[in-house]
Amino acid sequence: MQTWASVDVPHLAGGGPPLRLYDTATARVRPTAPGATALMYVCGITPYDATHLGHAATYLAFDLVNRLWRDLGHDVHYVQNVTDIDDPLLERAARDQDDWVVLGMRETALFREDMEALRVLPPRHYIGAVEAMGEIAELVDKLLAAGAAYRVEDERYPDVYFDSAVTGHFGYESNYDEATMIALSRERGGDPDRPGKRHPTDALLWRTARPDEPSWESQLGPGRPGWHVECAAIALNRLGPQIDLNGGGSDLIFPHHEFAPRTPRRTPACTRSPGTTRTPG
Repeated sequence: MQTWASVDVPHLAGGGPPLRLYDTATARVRPTAPGATALMYVCGITPYDATHLGHAATYLAFDLVNRLWRDLGHDVHYVQNVTDIDDPLLERAARDQDDWVVLGMRETALFREDMEALRVLPPRHYIGAVEAMGEIAELVDKLLAAGAAYRVEDERYPDVYFDSAVTGHFGYESNYDEATMIALSRERGGDPDRPGKRHPTDALLWRTARPDEPSWESQLGPGRPGWHVECAAIALNRLGPQIDLNGGGSDLIFPHHEFAPRTPRRTPACTRSPGTTRTPG
C-alpha cells in the first residue's frame, strides 16, 4: 500500500536524555532502550469514515517518539497497518450502499492527506490487511498446528479462534479483570457469547466464508481474518518477534493489544487521547 510523502528532518547538534514512555502493561513510565534500530509498530485505521482529532492526537504522539529516537541517533523501523477488511467497513458500506473496496480506498487516501498536512513522518512499511492475506492465513495455520488455536464445532461455520489460556498470563497487558474483559470484548467487535468457544475472550482468527461477504482462498479454507491477527502477522513479518514499541489509541488496550505479540523487548504504549484508531466515526 502506498504511504504518504515524507518531510525533511533537520539534524540538531547535541543529544537529549533517553526517551521515557508510559507502559500500559506495568502502568508506569519506563525508559526505552532500543538498539541501533528502534522497532516500532503503531496500529492504523479501519477506513470506514473520515479521520478526526483523536487520530491526529494518536499519530502525532507516536510521530514524536519517532523523531526523538532519530534525534538520539537511532534508525527507526516504523510499521503501520490499515485494517481494510473488517466488520465495521462492511457494515458502513452496506448502510451507505457503497462498495467496501472503494470506501476503504477513499478513506485511506483522506488519511494520507491528513498525515501529510500534519507533517507526520510516514512508516517504512504501510500495509493493508488485504495485501497481507497470505501471511495472515499462514500465521493462523501455524497457531492451529501449535495448539494455540482451535476450530469451533460448527458444521456450517467452523471458525478459528485463539485460545487465550495458552498465554498463561492473559490480561497482563490491560490488567482488567475477567468481567471487564468480557464486557469490552462485547462492545469492541468480539463475540464472547459465540457457542463452542473455550472462553468468552478467545479472539476470532479466521472467519469461514459467509454468503454475500468477501472471502479469500487459503490453506484454512475460504474466509477472512479476524482483526487482531492482522496486526500480529504484519508486525511479526516485518519487525520480527521482538519490538521496542507497539502503540495505538487508548481504546486498543483491550482487546486488540492484549492479543498483540509480546516479548521482553516490547513496550506496549497507548495514547490517552479521547479519540481512537478503531472507530473513526
